[in-house]
Amino acid sequence: MTVVENIFKEALILKPSVKVQLVDELLKSLDRPDKEIDKFWAKEAEDRIDAYDQGEIRSVSLDEVLKKYN
Repeated sequence: MTVVENIFKEALILKPSVKVQLVDELLKSLDRPDKEIDKFWAKEAEDRIDAYDQGEIRSVSLDEVLKKYN
């Protein structure tokens, strides 16, 4: 059995509130700033704004988006 499998097996017997706390801590450990990813998303946002300003893409209302999934 791998380390991950052992940890998972142990985690299954925890109380739900403790499981939530464990998951929260694990997610926090993955949420570290990354300047390269931040730079990528900043460029993507600027490119999308420019495309919108130039009429290459259009905005869609929330209602329109939600209708697609109902």
